[in-house]
Amino acid sequence: MNKLYVGNLSPSVTVEDLKQLFGERKLPVADQVLLKSGYAFVDFPDQNSAIKAIETLSGKVELHGKVIEVDYSVPKKLRSRKIQIRNIPPHLQWEVLDGLLAQYGTVENVEQVNTDTETAVVNVTYATKEEAKVAIEKLTGHQFDDCSFKVSYIMDMDAAPPVQAARTRRGGRSSRDQGASQPGPSGGFGAPRPRQHDFPLRMLVPTQFVGAIIGKEGLTIKNVTKQTQSKVDIHRKENAGAAEKPITIHSTPEGCSSACRMILDIMQKEANETKTTEDIPLKILAHNSLVGRLIGKEGRNLKKIEEETGTKITISSLQDLTIYNPERTITVKGILDACCKAEVEIMKKLREAYENDIAAINQQANLIPGLNLNALGIFSSGLPVLPPAAGPRGAVPPVAPAGYNPFLSHSSHLSGLYGVPPASAITHQHSQQAPEQEVVYLFIPTQAVGALIGKKGQHIKQLAHFAGASIKIAPAESPDVTERMVIITGTPEAQFKAQGRIFGKLKEENFFSAKEEVKLETHIKVPSTAAGRVIGKGGKTVNELQNLTSAEVIVPRDQTPDENDEVFVKISGHFFASQTAQRKIREIIQQVKQQEQKHQQGAAVSPHHSK
Repeated sequence: MNKLYVGNLSPSVTVEDLKQLFGERKLPVADQVLLKSGYAFVDFPDQNSAIKAIETLSGKVELHGKVIEVDYSVPKKLRSRKIQIRNIPPHLQWEVLDGLLAQYGTVENVEQVNTDTETAVVNVTYATKEEAKVAIEKLTGHQFDDCSFKVSYIMDMDAAPPVQAARTRRGGRSSRDQGASQPGPSGGFGAPRPRQHDFPLRMLVPTQFVGAIIGKEGLTIKNVTKQTQSKVDIHRKENAGAAEKPITIHSTPEGCSSACRMILDIMQKEANETKTTEDIPLKILAHNSLVGRLIGKEGRNLKKIEEETGTKITISSLQDLTIYNPERTITVKGILDACCKAEVEIMKKLREAYENDIAAINQQANLIPGLNLNALGIFSSGLPVLPPAAGPRGAVPPVAPAGYNPFLSHSSHLSGLYGVPPASAITHQHSQQAPEQEVVYLFIPTQAVGALIGKKGQHIKQLAHFAGASIKIAPAESPDVTERMVIITGTPEAQFKAQGRIFGKLKEENFFSAKEEVKLETHIKVPSTAAGRVIGKGGKTVNELQNLTSAEVIVPRDQTPDENDEVFVKISGHFFASQTAQRKIREIIQQVKQQEQKHQQGAAVSPHHSK
C-alpha cells in the first residue's frame, strides 16, 4: 500500500538525489529506493507519508530537468475494485460525495483516511473491477470548488492469488495494530462485507451560531477539521427557518470530542460578544434505540454521568419521535469543561450499544439466504445502520433507488432506513410472479399494546404504511391475559419490515432490559400435508431447523386442521432466529405444493396416454 512509483526520471538521477529531494520536502527518508532506468520504486513507512509524497511531488517537482510523476505502485493483478480519491475539499458534504460515487456503480466501502493534507482523502471499494475502472476514468480531474480530484488504484488484496492473500492478511493485521489506516472491506483483508462506518457525533446548535462556526470563507470550520482530523458536516440549508441545525462529526472518539469542544467554545465566544447571557447547552442527537441503554436501569447510567461530571442531563420525550425521525435530543447543561466530559461518557455508552447491536446483526446476517439486510433497513433500532449520519431531521424520505444501496451511505440514511427496499431484497422462488401474501401471528406483552398503537393509533398506522402490510391487534380473550396477538398480513418483505419494527419497538420502550434479548412467539399456518415434512422423520427436520436458526420450533401434534386444512407451527426466538425459521418453513411448504402440483398434473395426463 505504501510503495510508490516515481516516473519520468532523467537517466542522470541517483538514489541520493531522490533521498535528498524527500528530505527537502520534509518527507520521511525511505529505507528502500529501487532505481531503474527512468523510474524508481520507493517504500514509505505509512499511508499518510505516501499520500503526502504523491500530493507534494507528482507533477510539481522538476528533477534534473524533468517533472517527475509519483503514484502508488500497484501490480496489474491487484488493480481491481479499490481506488483512492485525493484532493477532496474538506467541507464537501458526505451526501454529495456519496451521490457522486454512486453514479459509477455499487459502493461497498468508503473509508476516510486521516492525513496531514489540507484536503480530504478517501479509499473506496466498488462491487466490481469494471465499476472501479469507470470511476477512475470519470473522477480523475473532476472539479469541486477549485479542487481537482486525483484518483489512483490501491492494492486490492481480494484480487490476489490465495497464497499471496494469506501472507498479506498476516502482514496487514500487524500494521493495522500499529494504527495504520488500511484499505479493504470493512477495514480488513478478507471476503467483502457490508460497509462499516465510524460512529459519528451528532450535535444540534442554535441557528444564529452557524455563521460563526463556519467562519469567513469557511476558515473557522476548516481549522476545526484540520486540528481535530475530523470531517464536519453542517446541515445549514436543511429545515429552513428552524431554530437549530444539526452538525455531524466523523472522526475517532477523541477527534469527535475535540471538534465538539472547539464548536462549543466558538459558540460561547460568539455569545459573549453578542452579550447573550445564557449558557449554551450541549445538545447531542442519538437514535432512540440506543438511548435506553444510555439511561440504564432506573436511570443509573445517566445519574452516574451527571454526578461524575457535575452536569444536568435531560432527554427529549418519546412523543417527539416519528417513524421518519428516530432521533432524540440529549441536552447537557453545565460549564463548558463539564459538558465536554459528559459528551465523552455519553458517546462511550452510545458507541458501546451500537457496536453490540452491529455484532448481533453480523452474527445473524448470513442465516437468511438471498436476504439483503442492508437494503431492507427496517429496524427501529437503526440496525445495522448508523444512527442518522447526516441530513435533515424529520424529513420524509424518498423511495430508495435501486442499484446503489442508500442504506450504506451517509446521505441517504433515512431513505435507506425507511424507504422502499429494492425488489431484489428478498429472493423469492417464483420471481416472475408477485410474492404471495403471508399471514403471521406475533404475540407481544399486553402492556406493550399501547406503545405499538401509539397516540390516536398513529404509530401502528405509520408502521403499516411503511411496511406495506396489514397490522391488526386481536381482541383480548380475557381481561387478565399476559400476551396479545398481532396479525400481520403482507409479502415476505413486508413481514420482515413489520416484524423487525415491532421487535425494535419493544426493545426501545424497555419492555426488555438492556442486556436481555427480545424473544417473541410467532405462529404461522402450514397445510396439514406439510406438517409432517416440517417435523421430518423422527423429528430430524425440526431439530436441524432449531440448530440452524437458534429458534424453538414446535408443531403441536394433536391439532385439528381448520377449514382450510391448515395447522399452526409455533416459533419462539429473537428476531433473526424467528425470521430464518419462518423462511425455511415457507420453503418446505413451497416444495410440498410443487410436488402436489406435479402429482396432480401427472394424474391428469396419464389417462390420456392410456387410450
